[in-house]
Order: sequence, then structure tokens, then C-alpha cells
Amino acid sequence: MANNKVSTREATLRLVLTALFMALNVVFSSSVLSVPVPGGHVYLNDAIVVIAGLLLSPYEAFAVGGIGAFLGDFFFYPAPMWVSLVTHGLQAVMISLISHKTFRKHKNVGAVIAVAVGILINVAGYTIGRRFFYGNNPAAALIKLPWQILQASVGSAIGAALVMTKGLPALIQKTMGLRLWDPQPPQPTGDA
Repeated sequence: MANNKVSTREATLRLVLTALFMALNVVFSSSVLSVPVPGGHVYLNDAIVVIAGLLLSPYEAFAVGGIGAFLGDFFFYPAPMWVSLVTHGLQAVMISLISHKTFRKHKNVGAVIAVAVGILINVAGYTIGRRFFYGNNPAAALIKLPWQILQASVGSAIGAALVMTKGLPALIQKTMGLRLWDPQPPQPTGDA
């Protein structure tokens, strides 16, 4: 029987890493680090949400994606904060579940599928959310749809590239001693 206990040191490091990614999500939610477009801004916090989803557990990913985006909106532009909580939270959880649970033996394939599902959740969530923010006017919500697709796609591609090229996971493993991304399938141990 495998020992699934996590040491206090590892739990503390995972908490610190989750808090760091959450803080980065808040920072990347600011208008200072965004690109102005018709109908608003394009933010790169999607990259942080994808990184969290690919590297962390579903609970940790939700904290980074949902709560981090909620706080970023709370501090910089409160109107969509509840939409951000639900949309980015669900996006991060689904990326984590798909990449860690559904495709355990094919991590890279799982990551690509998970990120694609995350993009769909992001675009759908914000498009539906905007419809209600703009007085139940679907035309107003559709104005930003192309930019939302661009934002979700570019941010997700950046996040996925940082993880899948092993650059970020290697840095985390080297500096913190945490092994968070292993594209190799788990090997049987012989313990039946």
C-alpha cells in the first residue's frame, strides 16, 4: 500500500507556491500590465491560471485561479469579480483534474486537452458574465468576444509553454525541491 502522506515541509512549500501564484494572478489582473483593446483590456493572468492548473492540485489551482482573480478584480476593477471567481476557478480546477486525473498516463496529451477545455470555460464564462453586466444585452457582451478568445488563447499558450517545456517545473524543483510536473506515466512498483 502506497504512503500518500505529505510531509509538513512539502505541505508548507505547496502553500507558499500557491500563495505566490495567487499573488502573481492579482498582479497580472492590474491594468498596468494589460493591453488596451476595444471594449476593455487584455490581461495575461490567464497564463498564471493555466500554470496553476497544470502544476497544482484542484484545490490549490482553485485558490490561485478563482480566489486570485477575484482579489485582482476586487483591487483593480470590482465589477466582474464574481464572474472571475467562478470562471477562473472552474477553469483552473478542470485543467488540474483533466491533466492530473483523466490523462495520468499521457500527461502532455492531457495538458493540451485540459488547456483547450480551460480556454472554452474562460471564453464562455466571461461572455455569459458580460451579458449580465451590460444589462442583459448580448450585443454588448459580444463586442469583446474576439478579444476574450485572443486573451484566453495567448495567456493559455504562454502558461502551457512555461510548464510543458519543463522550464518552470525545473526551476521550482531546483529552488523548492517540489516535483510538480512529470510527463512520464507513473511506473508500476510491483506492490500489488
